[in-house]
Order: sequence, then structure tokens, then C-alpha cells
Amino acid sequence: MTATPGATVTTLGFERFVSDRGRRLWRAAWLLTGDSQHAEDLVQTALAKCYGRYDAIGDDEGFEAYVRTAIYRTFVSWWRRMSWRNESPTEVLPDAGSPGTGEASTLRLDLVRALEGLPRMQRAVLVLQYFEDRSIADIAEQLGIAPGTVKAHSSRGRAALRDSVHLANLEVTP
Repeated sequence: MTATPGATVTTLGFERFVSDRGRRLWRAAWLLTGDSQHAEDLVQTALAKCYGRYDAIGDDEGFEAYVRTAIYRTFVSWWRRMSWRNESPTEVLPDAGSPGTGEASTLRLDLVRALEGLPRMQRAVLVLQYFEDRSIADIAEQLGIAPGTVKAHSSRGRAALRDSVHLANLEVTP
């Protein structure tokens, strides 16, 4: 990597961090938002909030955990300002997909749709628990809530997913 004139060590390290880990951060944000542009907005917002702490944290593992916490907390707080989504109803539904899309792709879309139907905190807890494989204690710390609250959101979220119309036709094999 060639340093540009005036670039600081912080800037170069931060750019390397984003280059190395940005895709994983985006994936977590996409699971929360269900939309690639909103996921990008969420990651960029979290990175902007965290940039000043890059040197203080000192290592990429710790900084990634710090950014992920910012992603989840920002996502949960966005419920107050729904204008970021700019959704509008439509009478014409888009095509279901291009020919050749497989069952796995359809299942992923159904799961994302089912997750979108959950309240933000339930969605954040389930994504952290099942997609990020975090413990109850980790989730509680990351979201700034009590472990019992994490368990309650997880239980309610799973119950809502079981009743979701998007997953109603899914056959579960033992």
C-alpha cells in the first residue's frame, strides 16, 4: 500500500480495516435491513460514528466488535425515524426472480421477508443469535439490554417467525 501525501496512519489503517472487513459488516446490516442500499447506509453511519475510536481500540478484532455494536444500536434506534426507508406502496409487484433461481435463493428471500415483519429489537436479537452466533450475554452487552430481555425478544421473534406467512409453506425435516 502506498501512502498518499498527508494521509495519517489512522486513515490508512481504517481504510485497510474497511477493505478487509467491510463485506462482513455489510452482510450483518443486510440481514437487519433486508435491503442492500439501506445496509450500506447503516454500515457507513456506524463507521462514521466509530472512526474516531480506531486508534484508541488498537486492534481490528476489537474495533470490528465496536462497529458491530454501533450497527445494531443504530438499526434499533432508526425505528424513531422511519423516513430513512422511504418506502411507498405499489400496486404492481416486481418480477419474482429471473429464471433458474433455486430453492435456496427463494428460501433466503422468504426468510428476509419474514425477518422484515419483526419489530427491530426482535430482528436484531435473532440476527445476532442465529446468524452471528452470539451468546445471550454478548447480545445483551452489544444492544445495551438485560439478558432476560434478550431471551424475551428471542422467544417472541421465533414465535412470530413460526407464524409468518412467508415461511408458512416451508416443510421442516427432522
